[in-house]
Amino acid sequence: MAKLMDYDTERVEELCELGKALSSPVRVEILRLLYDQSLIIGEIAKEMNLPASSTAFHLKILEQAGLVRMEEQPGTRGTMKLCTRKTDFVTINLVKKNTNINEIFSMEMPVGAYSGCNVTPTCGLCGADGIIGNEDKDYCFFFPERYKAGLLWSSSGYVEYKFANGVPKNRRVKRISVCMEICSEAPGYREDWKSDLTLWINGVECGTWTCPGDYGARRGRLTPVMWTDGATQYGLQVVWEVREDGCYLNGKHVSQTGVESLALMEKAYVAVRIGNKPDARYIGGFNIFGKGFGDYDQDIVLTMEY
Repeated sequence: MAKLMDYDTERVEELCELGKALSSPVRVEILRLLYDQSLIIGEIAKEMNLPASSTAFHLKILEQAGLVRMEEQPGTRGTMKLCTRKTDFVTINLVKKNTNINEIFSMEMPVGAYSGCNVTPTCGLCGADGIIGNEDKDYCFFFPERYKAGLLWSSSGYVEYKFANGVPKNRRVKRISVCMEICSEAPGYREDWKSDLTLWINGVECGTWTCPGDYGARRGRLTPVMWTDGATQYGLQVVWEVREDGCYLNGKHVSQTGVESLALMEKAYVAVRIGNKPDARYIGGFNIFGKGFGDYDQDIVLTMEY
């Protein structure tokens, strides 16, 4: 595992600890000793011909620099500390970052890779090879094959996805957006079938978009040949965005809920839910399109700017 050091104000102390740890030939020798084995402090002291107190001192410095991991293990007399190497390579980047330029973390989630759902007929899943399971059977939404789906539909309810949170722990998210191709869900299709589709991020409501209809009067640009006419063909690309000053839907400000209220850095994932609220005016369901279906060759895209 590589340990990457970026030379900026947030990393100066850590960089100094690394330099201190590697400045001693004794500590370098300890790292070499731990290369192919894990040892307790007493064993290291014996191998190095050092007092146990000096060995513990050197190991503490190596641990603070992130080069060694020490874990308590049960011993014959209380507990003992087992020492293991933590890092094989150290890369130090001395290029100063331009703090005026934001960075982004972005990932695509296959439409079938949801972590939870509540669906009602008409409902189903379809992949490149055809229907997954049976149509209008909610238990089919829990088949392992769901991950292959490029199209998902339900007449009400929701699906929820958990995106990995790849933003570094010491950074602050300034903006998050979720982009997908989506439309309403009517039996067959109806171009005037409205649906109020709400997005939640980490349980916080981030805006409701009223979809005008379920589109099937023409073929989708990417819709597979095996997908029959007379059914939903494509959706509209919709972007929910939460900035520091509120929520936006396709660029239009819709609420004052800011990105800070989403508590994005509290977990290793970001929960994104899309569906109809039980008290919505138009409970018209949803079709969500992934790669190989509809008009846009993309899955559900989450982007965080920090």
